[in-house]
Amino acid sequence: MPSKSAKSSEWTVRESESDPMRAAFVRTIEKLRPGEVVSYSDVAARAGYPRRHRAVGQLLGTSFDASPWWRVVYNDGRLPPVNPSLQEQRLLEEGVTMKRMRVVESPLGRFASSSK
Repeated sequence: MPSKSAKSSEWTVRESESDPMRAAFVRTIEKLRPGEVVSYSDVAARAGYPRRHRAVGQLLGTSFDASPWWRVVYNDGRLPPVNPSLQEQRLLEEGVTMKRMRVVESPLGRFASSSK
């Protein structure tokens, strides 16, 4: 989730060069397309660190407002407790179906309908 700092995602990637795992998470999140909703576990796996989903959560809890942080949710579709109203608003704008602060269906990613 976003911090109150004005760090850009570009700055965060440069800052993360000494931490390959963190840099891989940032690059993975930046590649998410509008309407593509994934879990912390999905980000970790795509980045090459399949058991490090908590590290993804730590990263999102402390940095980079410019990256599409709102496209990352819990495995069951629930929104994390930091800024859930803003996250829900952004997801709805991207065509994601929500019910009670939980992703029901998304155009792309983990919650995409199998019939599409």
